[in-house]
Amino acid sequence: MVVVDRTDLVRVIASGQDGLITRAQALRAGFSRHDIDHLVTVGRWRPLARAVYLVRSRSIESPARQCRVRAAVLSLGPQAHAVFGTAAELHGIAGLPRGDEIHVALPGRAAKRTRVSDPAIVLHQLEHPPGKVVQVNGIAATVPRLTVAEIILRERRYAAVSVLDSALNRGLITTECLAAIAVLIRGRRGAIAARGYLAEADGRAQSPLETRTRLRCVDGRVPPDALQLEVRDDDGYLLGIGDLGWRGPQVIAEADGRDPHATVEAAFADRRRQNRLVNAGWTVLRFTWQDTLRPDYIPWTVRQALVAARSR
Repeated sequence: MVVVDRTDLVRVIASGQDGLITRAQALRAGFSRHDIDHLVTVGRWRPLARAVYLVRSRSIESPARQCRVRAAVLSLGPQAHAVFGTAAELHGIAGLPRGDEIHVALPGRAAKRTRVSDPAIVLHQLEHPPGKVVQVNGIAATVPRLTVAEIILRERRYAAVSVLDSALNRGLITTECLAAIAVLIRGRRGAIAARGYLAEADGRAQSPLETRTRLRCVDGRVPPDALQLEVRDDDGYLLGIGDLGWRGPQVIAEADGRDPHATVEAAFADRRRQNRLVNAGWTVLRFTWQDTLRPDYIPWTVRQALVAARSR
């Protein structure tokens, strides 16, 4: 018979939970309540949520976001699951601002009985059947289709369309899902606006910045006629791919996100690609997140480029 040391057992459990252990798991592993309290007092275990501890806390000054989300869900019991922006975050769906809040749901009676002391945890009283909840890296969360549906009912247009585009681009939902989502949200508060967001969704957008740039162009009445436009020379050689394109006047708009274009190698590659496109007769415009905060700037700049291109 192999006897497993309780400390080793806790270490094994915690290794599959972002370094976390619940009080109940520690008790089942053989620790007493006094043992647990002592480990917390001396700083070996750090409380991250109610009855959830980070093991070997001295080596981790700031727990990762996923660790904090897992702690919040674990602290609220087996029926708890991430919802809204927190579920989207776990699925890798972009488009919402990243805040400190952690959105967790419990069914009716369980939610009413639960008191949350952590101000970062936002508890929602929601009923979700088992088939609508999945495990994402071991953390319970609503399935992508439901996650997106609930977000677009709550968010404004730019964020909502960005979420839809991201989910489509990552293959977490399909274009066929959009019709199903429209049915899912029927009759709910915000459904009329959300149906409009569904109509504007386009999975070719590779980032929320591309989505926002496109929507600014649409609102400014200079919508692009192509996304992820491939530009080739007479021999078929690929010169570059433009985020947004106007094929007739040969204008391309690039959405320059901070992370993808931050490295020196990326900057050099961007310049080489732009030179190839310009030499082939294309006008290349570049927009940043800051540019999308002004409703008039992007469409005005695009319109000027289109006029100049057509007068050549």
